Amino acid sequence: MLALRQWWNGFMLVLAWLCAGLAAATLAIIVFYVIQRGAPALNGHFFLSVPTPVGVPGGGVANALIGSVEIIVMASLIAIPIGVMAGIYLALLGKGRLADAVRFFSDVLTGVPSIAIGIFAYTVVVVPQKHFSANSAGVALAVIMLPIIVRTTEEAVRLVNPAIREGALALGIESWKAILLVTVPCARAGIVTGALLGVARVAGESAPLLFTAFGNPVWSTNPNSPIAALPLIVFQYANSPYAEWQQIAWGGALALIVLVFVLNITARVLFPAKGYR
Repeated sequence: MLALRQWWNGFMLVLAWLCAGLAAATLAIIVFYVIQRGAPALNGHFFLSVPTPVGVPGGGVANALIGSVEIIVMASLIAIPIGVMAGIYLALLGKGRLADAVRFFSDVLTGVPSIAIGIFAYTVVVVPQKHFSANSAGVALAVIMLPIIVRTTEEAVRLVNPAIREGALALGIESWKAILLVTVPCARAGIVTGALLGVARVAGESAPLLFTAFGNPVWSTNPNSPIAALPLIVFQYANSPYAEWQQIAWGGALALIVLVFVLNITARVLFPAKGYR
């Protein structure tokens, strides 16, 4: 019997390693293929020029890069404060049906297709305004970010030793001050990690932007008008029949992969989980 258990244990370990290796190999193949196709497009014109008509050399995605940053910043300004406060409430004060409902809908929202959220933003923002805009794109991406930040913040705050807050209360500090000035700083690393992962989650989303930002071939930073975004450029140019546009699309895909990679590495290296225990 002991030999059988040892054999089964060894078999499952080998199977786990094989599955992990298969997943890593698949990711590596995708990344190296995108690097191979997209690296030739990364030059000065790519980062500093706006798109040009077909046949005109020197086109780039500068307006899309700025537009993506603008949309992500707006989404972060909406989602991070709401998500952090909701996570703190669920971790320390949330009890009963309301807290259970918030957790349930947060988990459900995590699995909602991004295109459905784009249609939602189109209905509640674009249709009343009667035009596409960066504002509506920020709302759509904020909705996608929100459940990630809520659940990450809740877990980060839960990992803080309750004795720390209880010690502050014993010294006569008001409850809300003990939470904001004692507990939250101890969970800062986990909260920032959740925010970074939320940004990484929405950085490459294109479906919601089709219904909200819509795209713009010229330079525009007006948040109340259609705006270019890197995922939209990738989607549009990848479906075009022109080789130069397809090359730019591969370069945009590589730029998005690098952005997501950097955000994830930052979240794990600069803010390790042990930092908020």
